[in-house]
Amino acid sequence: MITQISEIKSPTELVISWEALPDDFQLEDEPVENTGQPLLAGALRESLEIAGFIQPQMLIASNFGLCATLDGKFIAKAPDWLYIPAVKEILPERKSYTPNLEGDIPTIVIEFLSDQEGGEYSFKRTYPPGKWFFYEQILQVPIYVIFDPDGGLLELYQLENGRYELKQPDENGLHWIDAMGLFLGTWRGEKEARTGYWLRWWNEAGNLLPWSVEKIAEERQRAEQERQRAEQERQEKERLIAYLKSQGIDPSNLP
Repeated sequence: MITQISEIKSPTELVISWEALPDDFQLEDEPVENTGQPLLAGALRESLEIAGFIQPQMLIASNFGLCATLDGKFIAKAPDWLYIPAVKEILPERKSYTPNLEGDIPTIVIEFLSDQEGGEYSFKRTYPPGKWFFYEQILQVPIYVIFDPDGGLLELYQLENGRYELKQPDENGLHWIDAMGLFLGTWRGEKEARTGYWLRWWNEAGNLLPWSVEKIAEERQRAEQERQRAEQERQEKERLIAYLKSQGIDPSNLP
């Protein structure tokens, strides 16, 4: 039996409820074919993990089923990336997630723009509904991001009065995500043999959250700078000893 949770007035009245997804339910979304998209999603999580942002109760996933029941029919959409602040039960493996039933609704969902006829913008209300309609009207996700990896365009939509409104970035080209305490923006460069645009995080101070390869490079640079400093001190001490000896002064008492 479906328990009515909320209704959306539309050409047909939609009744939404939150129930566990049947074990035999097949996700509507096909697996990601573009090999670059898993890299983009993985990079978003990686920097959060390195920064110590991720906590056990959070759910961060990619190409992962978000579920709801619409007019008695199960729906699942698989965003390219999502962040959920807290779940009721921490599970080692999840195949899907039903907001409200299993925990918070997602704070943010991200879709990487594909060439599949603009599905990311679909406001189709009839079953199965379009992605835009699903995130905006059914799940009511506060922030919906559409990112074009080829051209680097980032569109961030925020839910206001029940509708997504396009938001402009700040003077640095970044969007503040208040619920995460982080900025989201685009960056161009290379990672894992992919050169192009990436979505990245910045902290409140405006510092870019590094990937592991960047953190290793930073640590190597610091180690090299320390080595050079120590070498410079050694050479200066040798020059001082040589000078003292030339002046007939015993340098053995030098520290």
